Parts: sequence; C-alpha cells; structure tokens
Amino acid sequence: MLSLSLPSQSAEAEASDTGVFAPNAFIRIDGDGQIVLTMPYVEMGQGDYTAIPMLIAEELEVGLNQVRLEHAPPDEKLYGNPLIGGVQATGGSTAIPAAWEPMRRAGATARTMLVSAAAKRWNVDPKSCRAYGGEVLDAPTGRRLRYGELAADAATMPVPASIVLKRQGDFNLIGTPAKRLDTPAKVNGSAVYGIDARPPGVKIATLAQSPVFGGRVKSVDDAAAMAVKGVRQVVRLDDAVAVVADHMGAAKKGLAALAIEWDNGHHAKLDTHQIAGELEKATLNPGAVAQNIGDVEMAMAGAAAKIEAIYQVPFLAHATMEPMNCTVHVRPDGCEVWVGSQVLARAQAAAAKVTGLPLEKVVVHNHLIGGGFGRRLEIDGVARAAEIAKHVDGPVKVVWTREEDIQHDMYRPYWFDRISAGLDEKGMPVAWNHRFAGSSILARFLPPAFNNGLDPDSTEGAIDLVYALPNMRVEYLRVEPPGIPTAFWRSVGPSHNVFVTESFIDELAAAAKQDAVAYRGALLDKSPRARAVLELAAEKAGWGQPLPERVGRGVAVQFVFGTYLALVAEVEVSKGGAVRVRRVVGAVDCGVAVNPNIVQAQVEGAVVFGITAALYGEITLKDGRVEQANFDSYQMLRISEAPAIEVHIVQSSEPPGGMGEPGTSAIVPAVANAIFAATGKRLRKMPVDANALKQPA
Repeated sequence: MLSLSLPSQSAEAEASDTGVFAPNAFIRIDGDGQIVLTMPYVEMGQGDYTAIPMLIAEELEVGLNQVRLEHAPPDEKLYGNPLIGGVQATGGSTAIPAAWEPMRRAGATARTMLVSAAAKRWNVDPKSCRAYGGEVLDAPTGRRLRYGELAADAATMPVPASIVLKRQGDFNLIGTPAKRLDTPAKVNGSAVYGIDARPPGVKIATLAQSPVFGGRVKSVDDAAAMAVKGVRQVVRLDDAVAVVADHMGAAKKGLAALAIEWDNGHHAKLDTHQIAGELEKATLNPGAVAQNIGDVEMAMAGAAAKIEAIYQVPFLAHATMEPMNCTVHVRPDGCEVWVGSQVLARAQAAAAKVTGLPLEKVVVHNHLIGGGFGRRLEIDGVARAAEIAKHVDGPVKVVWTREEDIQHDMYRPYWFDRISAGLDEKGMPVAWNHRFAGSSILARFLPPAFNNGLDPDSTEGAIDLVYALPNMRVEYLRVEPPGIPTAFWRSVGPSHNVFVTESFIDELAAAAKQDAVAYRGALLDKSPRARAVLELAAEKAGWGQPLPERVGRGVAVQFVFGTYLALVAEVEVSKGGAVRVRRVVGAVDCGVAVNPNIVQAQVEGAVVFGITAALYGEITLKDGRVEQANFDSYQMLRISEAPAIEVHIVQSSEPPGGMGEPGTSAIVPAVANAIFAATGKRLRKMPVDANALKQPA
C-alpha cells in the first residue's frame, strides 16, 4: 500500500491476490465490505481514534461504525507526521491539523474509485452515481452495489489525478458530537494498553536506576533478592539494576531486598537553586533574537512609565496514569516489542540499536497509551527494556514503579524570564522586551529544527502575540541544565511562555488602572478571532459582576497550536492562603471542530492538568536527586478540587487547529491573574506559594 497523503509519496492503488482494495496507506476494503483504517497516530486519551476516522468516513460516505482501526506499523515513509519533520509522531497537538486534508483525500480517493468501478460495471456516466452508506447508487435506475462487491474492480481503476473534497455545508459527520469509538472497550476493560501486554511466557521486571543523574552501579549484593519466592534473576547494568520475577509483587520485593552501592558521579551535589542561578545569570546577556519589531530601545526611552518583572517556572514531571513500561523479547534472529509509544519508528530504532539487530528484524506492537503528555515521545524506556531483555530468556515486561517513574522522568524545563514594557500616557504598551533562558528539547529531538540558536517550540507563545505591539523584542538563550534530562510536556513551549506573557499583560493593565479584559481588547484590533473568544469567555463568565471577598476572576487569551482560546478562571483564596479554582469558562476557536465533544473534553482535561501544575507542580533536586517520589509529594488535583468547567466553541470554517494542549498553557496565567484580583498579590513564580497569600492577622 502506498500513501498519497504526502507530496513525497506516490498515489497508486494496489490489488492483492485476495482482491483487497487498498488505494493508499490508510484504507483497505475487502470483499466483505470491511473498511479498515490504518491509524498513523496513536490514542492516549485525546480522541484521535474517533476524530480521524470521522475524516475518512465523511469523504468515503460511510458511518463511523463501519470503520475498523488498526495501529500503523513503524514506517516513517508512509506514516511520518508532516508537521513534526516527517517523524512518525503523535504530539504537539498536530494529529488533527496534519490529518485534516490527507485523510479526507484518502477517503475521497477511495470513494471516487468505487464510484468509477460501479459506473463501469453498469456502463453509465459516473456523474449519475453517488456513494452513500457504504454503497454506490445509480440514481436513474435505483441500482446499488456495496463497497465490498466493488473492491476488486475498484483496485484496478486509475487513481484520479484530482479530487473534489466535500464543502463544509455538506458534512454529515464532521462537526457532529460523535460518540468516541474507544469508550466501550475502556469501560468494559477489554482495551489493551502497553502495560497489559502479556505474550506467552512473559516475566515481569522492575528496576532501580541510579538515584543521582549520571551515577553508576558500584556493587550489588543480590543474595537476599534471589531468596524471594518468584524472583528468577537479577540483571545488572551500568547505571541500573533490574529484578526479573514471575509477577510484579515478587519483583518489587526482590528489588527492595537488593543491597546496591552507587557511584554518584559528577552531579552528586546538584540542586535546583544552582540550576536556577545559572539561568538567571544567562539572562544578563543578549540571546538569539526570536522576534524584533520596531525599535524597542527608543520606544522604551520615550515611555511615560516602565514596568519590569522576573518570572520563573519549575521542572515538571509527566506523572501519567500508566507508568513507564515496555515488554521485549530478544531472540538471536529477531526482537519483538510491545509498547504504547508516541514515536513508533523511533521505538523500533531504539530496540534495534540496543540489540544490534537490523531494523527489519525488530517488530513493534503498538498499544493504547494511558497518558502521554510528551513522555512517550521519548524512547529511553524502550532502550532500557531492551537492555534488560538481552539478559532474559523469553519475553520480559519491564514496569517502572511510580517512584521510579517520577524520579527518572524526562522533565519539563525550568525557565527563567526577564520581561519589561514601556507604557504611554494612557497606560498602553509602546515597547515590549522579553528575554528568557531554558532548555531546547527540539534541538535534541529534531536537530534540523534548531537554527541560529532558536527553535519554534521554545519560542511559541512568546512571539507572534495576538496583541498589536508597535515595538517588540524577544530573545532566547539555550541553557541546558547539568544532569537532569528535559523533554516535551503538555503544551510544551507555551506552557511557560503564555504564563509569562499573559501574566505580564495583566500587570500592565493593573499599572494602567484598567479592566483586564478591556485592556486586552484594546490591543486586539488586528486579531478579530482572538477578540471574539475573549469577549465570549468574558460574557459567559459574568466578567465584571460582583464577587465575595478574596474571590477573583482572571483571564488569559492566546493563539498557540493553531487555536484561539480564552479562559476565565474564578478563584477563591482562603485567609490561610489556600487556593481553590471554583469555575473556569472557556471560549475556543479551533477552526472546524471535527468532533465538538472531543474539543470540549480536551479543554476540560487540559485545564485540570494545568491547574495541577499551577497549584502543586514542582520537581526539585537536592544532592543530585529528585525529591518528589509519589503522589503524596507530587500532588495531583483531586476530584473534590476540580472546578466547574464550561467550554463554548466558536463556529468556524478555518482548517482545524490543535486541541490537546492549548488549555494547559492558558489556565495557569488565568489562575495567577485571578489570585491577583482576589488578593492584590502578583505571583511570578509557579507553583502557587500559599504562604505568600496568607491574610495578615
């Protein structure tokens, strides 16, 4: 099967000996009429396994229930994501934007070829035929043929040189609140995640990695571990020790019984304050210029007032519900991997590298992911499992404990920002100067994307703001922290940048003694879509209506991931400084909302994820070790703390933007701004410091 979705690939149909109709890399239709979509993206709760089939089903003129899904195999040539440098990856809120046209074209191509096959069989003009419900109808005569009956003939038809896609007004599925296809299996327990993989004869392993980043194993006494019932072997690696057992309970008991002596290495004294200090020092120097508009220095010199601030955000763990895991079976002639991964081809390559096998000898079985958030864009877990599996006879499932998962994550970077603005006599910004330092994940993940000291992820949300700023300069300094590994985290660059920019624009409104919504609105003349979501969110939230003492509303508006979003948070701060987010109202313009239910769910989930980070999220290091270990020290938002969330979707005919991540970046400044409205105290460092919010006695 060859893909027609990417310009670099040809568009040809293939017919197998069984008469299967396979017009491209995504669709198969057999003689029974079964329509199979080979899914190039992965499902980690965000709804891809429903929204993307809707795109194909719409153009193919079939019901959503007529499409069956299969995981795509590792193959970047066929299934590379054009929005992530051709990497076979699901992330960055790119799945729907990347699939929007190719998947519709795939469906339309198949439909056109099926109609042509029917017309040829009936010896009629294809224009007299139409497709509907998995059949082709000949309108004048009432004849009809099912897709399955036409599959073999359609496979011999030439692929049309041009395809006419349906107009938005003709959509039957796209834009409707369709029920998710993956819900029944997740409810009845039949859904298979990576951690559920159980090939015959599988053993279970868990591991201890060096508690200090960069440390090594000095010695291991495994006598007590081997005495635990069910423990089969202990595998020692350079920087980790794994216990292989019949089940997880035995593996954990065996691991606890190990006597491991570690060589802590160069980072034994590393702490968070040291890293923050290096970032602070870096921002004293100029950085790579990400955006420069007008003359900031001249405008600043002539400003009526000048506002300056320093912002910081901490390292954050992903803390997915499904901890890191990977099952591997290494044989002399091949390797099998069972995993839930956001980067399937890279997972295959990692196992091949560790085992020394050719790529084609490594088979990867992809599964549902119990939370990705960027963590499964990394292949360290696959490599680690393969290292252990090389020492085990038969398949072995390596499962990280929650403590190991949190303390050996790859973390959202620590960021340090210096930002200033000059205001005119009316309090409006005439100059904007923003300089920040932190890790560049993209420079490691996709080196070609890092150019001239810049990458589009680190600067998104800091440049190309929705506001009309006449003089603006943004600089970025890449500073990699020693020892601690960094990685993408839900809402990636904007998770940091939008907090800074939307908090600071709020500071400017306060300095000008103007309403926060009105102040923003005055700067949005050139961004009507941003203005529309801001006004809608404010209206639905009851902006300006009176609130009790120490309750405030805060707002944030952004354009990131191709989506306009405004959030209003209503926050209550107790006299003791405890913060409760009572209500969140959002307005979103994501272009065409393929499935409004999923858009709403993604905003809700992202908001909860972001509130967790705002109130509790912080990874700290002491003596080279991560101090947080489980959900007692790395707290999640509890059900009882979750706010009421309203999501209002703006109807649009623009192509879809991303929806998995925008809510996370917008909610943090909305909460911080609401805290200011409630208490008069501006928080420029996350997470929220309750002590700073205590009401004086």
